[in-house]
Amino acid sequence: MANHASALKRIRQNEKRRTFNRTFRNRTRTLVKRARAAIASGDKTAAETATRAAVKDLDMLARRGVVHPRNAARRKSRLMKQLAAMSAE
Repeated sequence: MANHASALKRIRQNEKRRTFNRTFRNRTRTLVKRARAAIASGDKTAAETATRAAVKDLDMLARRGVVHPRNAARRKSRLMKQLAAMSAE
C-alpha cells in the first residue's frame, strides 16, 4: 500500500479514470459487435450505418486517450476491410 499522500491520491484518480473509461470501452465494443453482425448479415445499408457509428466512437476513444490512437486505427481498418469485402461480394 502507498505511504505518501500523493501516491494515495494517484490511486484514487486512477480508480476514477478506470471506471469512467470502462463505460466508453464497453460501448465501443458493443458498437463494433453490432457492425460485425450487420456485415455478416449482408444488409449493406445497416452495415454501413453500424460501421460509421463504430468508427466514430473509436475516434472519440482515441481522442480522449482511452485507447491508443494506433489501436483505434487498427480496429477501424479491420472493420472497413470487412465492410469492403462484404460490398465486393
